[in-house]
Amino acid sequence: MRLIRGLTNLKRLSGQADSPLADGCVVTIGNFDGVHLGHKTIIDQVKQKAAELDVPSVVMIFEPQPREFFQGADAPPRLMPFRQKFEALLAEGVDVVLCIRFDERFRSYSAMGFVEDVLIQGLAVRHLVVGDDFRFGCDRAGDFRLLEQVGQEHDFTVENTRTVTVDGERVSSTRVRNALNVNGLEEAERLLGHPYRIHGRIVYGRQLGRQIGAPTANILLHKMPALRGVYVVRARLETGEWRDGVANIGLRPTVDGKRPSLEVHLFDFAGTLYGQHLEVVFRHGLRDEVKFDSVDELRQQIARDFEHARAWLANNPAMPET
Repeated sequence: MRLIRGLTNLKRLSGQADSPLADGCVVTIGNFDGVHLGHKTIIDQVKQKAAELDVPSVVMIFEPQPREFFQGADAPPRLMPFRQKFEALLAEGVDVVLCIRFDERFRSYSAMGFVEDVLIQGLAVRHLVVGDDFRFGCDRAGDFRLLEQVGQEHDFTVENTRTVTVDGERVSSTRVRNALNVNGLEEAERLLGHPYRIHGRIVYGRQLGRQIGAPTANILLHKMPALRGVYVVRARLETGEWRDGVANIGLRPTVDGKRPSLEVHLFDFAGTLYGQHLEVVFRHGLRDEVKFDSVDELRQQIARDFEHARAWLANNPAMPET
């Protein structure tokens, strides 16, 4: 799979004779946060049509996500960081991911400017898969009907996305976030098609965990996570080895944390993991994140967390590959 970052690189690529987009492509557009069952159905639509036309499948996403641009800190929490989203799209067999920077310049695009510059000139779109409620352009004048009309003039077709339901309701990123917000890991798993997980690179922390007898692998999160609290987890190291453990995800209020992070203690593990990528699967909620009056109170609670986690794991063994 190929990653194209930004409109400048897209335009440069479209001018090359050996461009993978030289014969056009099939495109879908969205945030694809979580790459849930609904997203996977859309991707299947795109891949099927791309195979029929013998052109690449393309997923267009945005960084930051539009609501993050407009709402800032009030935007909904992310289900996954960018790299994890890219890897998830790769796993679904997408040929090209086009990541457009959503900034003031892109926001100012008119509906027709977006269609002409990005879809027609940049991607040479042959077929477009979007929801019939899709709106775009600085004036929000772009909609499904406009795309159909322009498509007739420029020889591309437009198809509505298929709806996927679970328990009688449409699957969406909002629904996954709402489930995680109330610790509904099982519901989130049904919507995602797999247990909720976060990937990230392990960085140096404050070493507090090591000082209180609970060393952790720390993953810095650039956006506020959809999940907050203390959980039983199963983590996969770069070697492919799986380990059980306990994770705290949130702001670490006892030590006045300022940035969201994921801290993972792996049971019965000795070694250095700095710089490696860790995949963390959330299996069971233990408690909410709490601000303790002292580090010693925190240490005592962590010991109880470990005890509760081991007891839960004894009754809920995991398969080697979660």
